[in-house]
Amino acid sequence: QVQLVESGGGLVQAGGSLRLSCAASGSIFSINAMGWYRQAPGKQRELVAAITSGGMTNYADSVKGRFTVSRDNAKNTVSLQMNSLKPEDTAVYHCHALLMPRATTRLYDYWGQGTQVTVSS
Repeated sequence: QVQLVESGGGLVQAGGSLRLSCAASGSIFSINAMGWYRQAPGKQRELVAAITSGGMTNYADSVKGRFTVSRDNAKNTVSLQMNSLKPEDTAVYHCHALLMPRATTRLYDYWGQGTQVTVSS
């Protein structure tokens, strides 16, 4: 079994910062990409930031310059540093990993349970 466990999140005022972390554990052979998605009420889930095992990153235009995604390949963890937060960043943030479990030969998508980020104005 593979699990993604998130930590961080919470309530912060506009302009503040938060840091999200996610650890992947279980029967993992390799991890391709890791990242974060978010879903606000009434909206579709959207990509926030992603990072490959080689360190290439991709950000949503709305968070460029404010959020930074990082990864520790040895520990199978991914983090999201969120600065200059805005009320429109309020959402449930989900950790994502595209990985190959042991005893398999293909990649699968795995998701964390989600953590609430609320930014007050």
